[in-house]
Amino acid sequence: MTAAILSLTLLGLVLGFGLGFAAKKFAVEADAEVAAIEALMPGTNCGQCGFPGCPGAATAIAKGEAPPTICPPGGKALVEALAKLLGISVDLSAVADEGPKIAVVQEEICIGCCRCLKECPTDAIIGAAKQIHSVLREACTGCAKCVDRCPTEALKMEPVPVTLQHWVWPKPQQDVSAWA
Repeated sequence: MTAAILSLTLLGLVLGFGLGFAAKKFAVEADAEVAAIEALMPGTNCGQCGFPGCPGAATAIAKGEAPPTICPPGGKALVEALAKLLGISVDLSAVADEGPKIAVVQEEICIGCCRCLKECPTDAIIGAAKQIHSVLREACTGCAKCVDRCPTEALKMEPVPVTLQHWVWPKPQQDVSAWA
């Protein structure tokens, strides 16, 4: 019994030191600019930009292969932050800032074909064949891939509904006419 404990302890120590040495020897330095860009992005990894998630888009923006306006969920705020970080000027007139959206199923039109289930990257749509489907709000990233795939147009994108868990006190609007 003692021999087994000692041998496993020794094996654990040798392998642990080996892994620690390998981690130091073969460490890959991350690009600071890519990390800063990725930190600004929403992190939904929805793929609306055409890249495999936010890390791929951040790498493309840092290399100059993609414009800072590539992320639809980020909106104008992200474009402004990226322009400031990269030290470039960007035309914001072409950037639509519609806010976050999620997919919603119109139950009276849904035929239960399951095409949207196969297209959803986050498995946010639940349902079965020939049954009405539903979208899990917390899991939907708003990529709209399911909307394009639905043959009956039963899915549509709507703004994220205000619920008690997501409600934020609105900023007060300054009335300029009162000051005049």
